[in-house]
Amino acid sequence: MIGNRVTIKNGVHVWDGVSIGDDVFVGPNVSFTNDRHPRSKQHVVASTTEVQDNSSIGAGAVILPGIVIGRGAIVGAGAVVTKSVPPNGVVVGNPARLIGHAGSKSVNQGATPSLDSKTDLVPISTVRLIALASLVDERGKLAVGEFPSSLPFEPKRFFMISEVPEDVVRGQHAHIQCSQFLVATAGSLKIMIEADGVREEFLLNNPEVGLLIPPMNWAVQFSYSEDCVLLVLASHTYEEEDYVRDYDTFLALEVAK
Repeated sequence: MIGNRVTIKNGVHVWDGVSIGDDVFVGPNVSFTNDRHPRSKQHVVASTTEVQDNSSIGAGAVILPGIVIGRGAIVGAGAVVTKSVPPNGVVVGNPARLIGHAGSKSVNQGATPSLDSKTDLVPISTVRLIALASLVDERGKLAVGEFPSSLPFEPKRFFMISEVPEDVVRGQHAHIQCSQFLVATAGSLKIMIEADGVREEFLLNNPEVGLLIPPMNWAVQFSYSEDCVLLVLASHTYEEEDYVRDYDTFLALEVAK
């Protein structure tokens, strides 16, 4: 299946099982595959590979079968794509790894004011970095927060994420009601936030600074360092129905709000 206004350059073979959406660019000598375990003269049912609308695949890239190249994604030239690429994701290398998102801008976390009991709470509708109160002496550093003065919500749940492989992408969802506050207590990671068509990427690498993510913001976590430990404080207890895990559904909810 090949959609409308698709550019397919020379040397590309589109095999059974490959579906290409609208406004896709496929560069020269891109190799699609449809069998993860090929054997001579042994024909199997082709695996489905989906290239969604507005994505671009650079020259010489290899796309393994059974994966999804998300809407608006960019695959760098020569990349070997072994896993699905999130919407608007930019992947490069062999194996391909996520390095950023198309159209996003990096946000500098410098000069973020600390919050204390005398500071007005930030509006919960605002995605922003929040500096925690910090103390330093010969015994080391201490970062501290109190509730409700340090955040615009009182946490009802927390969880920690660690030992994430470098090429793994986490998150890829939004919440309908839940707000979250994320702190890299060790190591570093990047977080892409999208809302109302605007994408921003935040680097968390300081246990004294956290990222506040209000509801209805699409969030993707990537580029975890080997030693990263991520602490997440949530405003609500776990409710699966609060999660929006499909990107197209998220876009539709944004239009409807």
